[in-house]
Amino acid sequence: MDISLQSKKIVTIERFILENQPVNARGDFTNLMYDIALAAKVIAHKTNRAGLLPILGRAGATNVQGEDQQKLDVYADDVLYKLCDHTGRLCVMASEEREDIIPIPEGYEKGKYVLVYDPLDGSSNIDVNVSIGTIFGIFRTLDLDRRGRLEDCLQPGRDLLAAGYVLYGSSTMLVYSTGKGVHGFTLDPDIGEFLLSHENMRFPEPPAYYSVNHAYWPRWSPQVQAYMKWLRDGDDSPNLSERYIGSLVADFHRNLLRGGVFLYPAELRKPQGKLRLLYEAAPLAYLAEQAGGYGSDGTQSLLNVKPQSLHQRVPAYIGNRTLVEKAEAMLGTK
Repeated sequence: MDISLQSKKIVTIERFILENQPVNARGDFTNLMYDIALAAKVIAHKTNRAGLLPILGRAGATNVQGEDQQKLDVYADDVLYKLCDHTGRLCVMASEEREDIIPIPEGYEKGKYVLVYDPLDGSSNIDVNVSIGTIFGIFRTLDLDRRGRLEDCLQPGRDLLAAGYVLYGSSTMLVYSTGKGVHGFTLDPDIGEFLLSHENMRFPEPPAYYSVNHAYWPRWSPQVQAYMKWLRDGDDSPNLSERYIGSLVADFHRNLLRGGVFLYPAELRKPQGKLRLLYEAAPLAYLAEQAGGYGSDGTQSLLNVKPQSLHQRVPAYIGNRTLVEKAEAMLGTK
């Protein structure tokens, strides 16, 4: 061990979760969070060896979004399901890769929590070795006396008990919040454990970057285009630099550390937006607020939008609060 670490307090994710779990949550919640951390380790083991194992490429099917499934998409979805379906901690799950809710199999105890997740966001980047991630949110069940239902999943982000993401990059990081700030843990491959590395993460000021796919410029409204111009130059512009990876978790993570805004605006012909509310936009908006930022669909907080369907899409502006509120003002909503 590096001698510099000998005097440093080492905090494992299990210890941190146990000491900082939400009010009225008990051991089941701690264990559920650790189930997710274990799934992240298993998925990271495969992603880190993707060029050496026959797990790259398409799986030969499409998901409910109409997108080609990658082999790692299917693998990650299966890992999360199999690690969480039998524990008695969940009443139902919902995945970005599956059309319907995922009930807990008969014969297993029904739990008090709901898990929604995008098992492998940014999977189009898998074959070119670009960072990808997992996004998750946790709700409480609406009815302790009934097995999981669609209604348990269709809750607004404001009701999230916890949310987080895992970034599979140069290192594997798990970042999460239970309403007491945002905290990051880095996987130490030598001991196979997530260790606290980034405590109380906050969007810094002034922000440095904005993240958007400029190739879609002709598809945006004049108001959105004006906002893009403002981000770069103008009398009161923050004069941001553009950084865009095309992997939501990686773009959000960089902006969280350096300050900035990620945006996927509505298009003139697709006003419903692109990001999935339940699995992507709401969990990241929850994290943003916990880190002093804000997430909006351009008209209101993403946390106030109640899903009407499992795979509902929304426009999204997520990052430093001043940048997102400026977007709302320029889009004519405030």
